[in-house]
Formats: sequence, structure tokens, C-alpha cells
Amino acid sequence: MGAVYVTNGFGKALGFTQVEELGTIETPIGLTNTLNIFLVANAIVDYMISDNPEIRSVNPVVGETNDGGLNDIRGRYIKKEHVFTAINNAKSGPIMEGAIGAGTGTRAFGFKGGIGTSSRVLPPEAGGYTVGVLVQTNFGGSLMINGAPVGRELKQSPFSSSIPYDEDEGSCMIVIATDAPLSNRNLKRIAKRVNHAFGRVGAHSPNGSGDYAIIFSTFKSTESDELTVDRTELKNRAMNGLFMATVEATEEAIINSLFMAETVSSKYGTSEALPVEETMTILKKYKALNWNKKLYPWKR
Repeated sequence: MGAVYVTNGFGKALGFTQVEELGTIETPIGLTNTLNIFLVANAIVDYMISDNPEIRSVNPVVGETNDGGLNDIRGRYIKKEHVFTAINNAKSGPIMEGAIGAGTGTRAFGFKGGIGTSSRVLPPEAGGYTVGVLVQTNFGGSLMINGAPVGRELKQSPFSSSIPYDEDEGSCMIVIATDAPLSNRNLKRIAKRVNHAFGRVGAHSPNGSGDYAIIFSTFKSTESDELTVDRTELKNRAMNGLFMATVEATEEAIINSLFMAETVSSKYGTSEALPVEETMTILKKYKALNWNKKLYPWKR
């Protein structure tokens, strides 16, 4: 089961309308930059039909952010082989974060953005389900960490000389996975909660921001016959823990994308990494050093 949610639709996400309509995801989810989205989608189609002669229709799901400020985006260097390699090498375990993959050229809050991840495990009394989040950060705002005004303290705020008016934009792609048994309706309700995480980190989804969330459940339903499906799904009143876990994991994933990113330079300029030592000093000043520890009662 799957669902999508769009906070601000200034983007070129592919395949989302069919997911919205049918509540299913047919392909691996790809993330790339704006001008490579069609190349990645084409490669995913090739991948899906290569060993499946019965396929006549494929709905590739691909998200993007525009990294043209650092990357030679017009070069469109992504090839089918790159996509195949990414899919074939996908595995469980720790995920590389920061300036890697589709996050290599992205920027967020006036600093180097990138890929960030986080997760929460609900306590047994709430089902013990896991919520995992991966983000591709490339958006504006004034960075907040656990309520501390980090962006303002570092003089990186929208409408200032540090972040000009026309640079306070960008996008964020969010992928959410859970093992909870959910309908696509309740999956979408979870995806909507990413807006709370945006607010907690100081983002405001400006006009030019493409902020998309796509969510899926790995819980497997069983077909009872050709026309019906036997489905177990959580009741509405069992959703609150998943809502809270999603907000916190999304918030932490965004922050991780900044802490894990390194300074990147290209012929178009340089995007400086978040100054970690200065940031830690600010967090101490505002007594916010426990931002990643006080999220009771979740396990990591």
C-alpha cells in the first residue's frame, strides 16, 4: 500500500497521481535532480520490463529537487546504468547521509543540504511498529533545532543579505516507510504530518518549493480470490503513535542531512556545511543539546 501528499506542488514528481488513485506503488522509488527525472523514470521502466515480458504498463515513481546552484544540471549526466546499479545494490542496514546521491548538489537553510534519515520504533503497547524516513533537503527557511534559532544566530535567515529573496526557495523530497498494517487513506494521513516537522525546523514551503511526501507500508495483504483482498489494518484511534513518530523522524532526518553534509564546491560556487561547533554552542546557549535524546518513548 502507498500514498502521497503534496505540501507545495512546485515540482516535477512523476508517478504520484496513480499512487494517489490506486494506493499502490509499482516500482522502486527514484530520487534525482529536476532535469534528470525523466531519464531516471525511463531507466526504471527499462528495469521493470527487462525480465517481465507480460508488463504493458509501468508507473515509475521519481522525485526531484533542483540542484542547479551547484551542479551542471543541464548536462543531464545520469545514465540507465547508474539507475540499474542503484537498484541492484540497494540493501538494508545503515544509509549514507549528507552530500551523496541525489543530495550531492542540494542546499538547505543557507547551508549544504543532502540526504538524511531517521526512524522511530513504537513501544509494544502502541504496536511496536517502525517508521523510517529519508529526506532529500534542498529548501529554505531559518533553521530551528529543538526550538533554538540556529539560523538567526548564524545570520542565515530568509530576506537577509545572507539568503537573498530569490534564493529562499527549493524543494524537499520525503520517503516514509512503515511496517504497520495501514490503508492508503491512513498512510496519507501519516504523510500529512511532515508539515509539522517542517515547522519545527523553521521551514515555510515558499512559492518555489516542491515539497512531496511518499509513503508505503511493507505489511503484506493476501488475496482471497481474484476480486477481493483480505486486509488487516489499524483502526483510526491507533494512529496517534505513528503520527508522532513520523513528525519526530522527519524532523531528525532533516537535521541529520545538515549535520552529515560536507562543504561542496563547483564551478558555480561553494555551499558551506553547517558549522557544527558553532551550532553546538548555540544549542548549549538555548539549553537545546538534548534535541535528539528527549523524544520519549521511542526506541531508535
